[in-house]
Amino acid sequence: MRRDFDMADRVLPTIPKEQRTRVAHFLEKQGFKSQALAVSCDPEHRFELSLQLGELKTAYQLAVEAESEQKWKQLAELATARCQFDLAQECLQRAQDYGGLLLLATASGNADTVQMLAEGAERDGCNNVAFLAHFLQGNLEKCLEVLISTDRLPEAAFLARTYLPSQVSRVVQLWRDSLVKSNSKTAESLADPTAYENLFPGLREAFKAEAFLKQTATLRPASDYPLVTPNEERNILEEVENSKPASPTQEATESSKPEEPTTNQFPEITFMADKTLEELEEDLDNLEIDENIDTSDVNLDEDFE
Repeated sequence: MRRDFDMADRVLPTIPKEQRTRVAHFLEKQGFKSQALAVSCDPEHRFELSLQLGELKTAYQLAVEAESEQKWKQLAELATARCQFDLAQECLQRAQDYGGLLLLATASGNADTVQMLAEGAERDGCNNVAFLAHFLQGNLEKCLEVLISTDRLPEAAFLARTYLPSQVSRVVQLWRDSLVKSNSKTAESLADPTAYENLFPGLREAFKAEAFLKQTATLRPASDYPLVTPNEERNILEEVENSKPASPTQEATESSKPEEPTTNQFPEITFMADKTLEELEEDLDNLEIDENIDTSDVNLDEDFE
């Protein structure tokens, strides 16, 4: 190859279109991928070349014309690598790649996309992604409904027992109804926690905790993560108790307590500055001692008691 591209541009119009793709493959093998992209007439070949060259606009146009799920996924991968996240999101949506969308939305902290993804995945039957998207947003009621609608009643019962104790009775009844058809004894053995509180200690406290969390739960931005106390370090029951208003008796007791002094009750002690050696010698020289003092009873050898 003489690399005479000016001559090649003049010769190219004389080459039949059905032969240009062969010329493009030849140029690609020689390492001239940009020239091959300009010469090739095969959409598949041009799409592969545009991906290799990072030509996002050309690849996008070819993907729109082809409407291929595989092409959208390939373009989404390239757009993500080039930090073109808006384009990556559009490609993943066109490809209906809900797993990729969930990864992109959670990595970028985009709550609106997570919400849209949850609705779209549930509508298209991608229940795993729908459940996870709802769970990430704290929509526990919708998580429960996803499990119920897909006949995952045992999982729904455990979810309700853990996060939504007020829904346990309803889910247990649905579970019983589904088991009656196949195994009536097993259905009868399922205990409703509200009817057998002795088998489920702490159930009433769980109701209070659920109501407390519903009142205090807020959707916070991802940037607040360092400020949020991890769940494993929280004690919800203590938070419930601390959130209760003080009773009149407690308020009266608190008001009757004497107020602690806010100022220091002890007098401030000030120290004189240390005197210099010359000043001390001068004081000793000027010291007057009374020679008439009786010191006959003083014994310097005795110890102090």
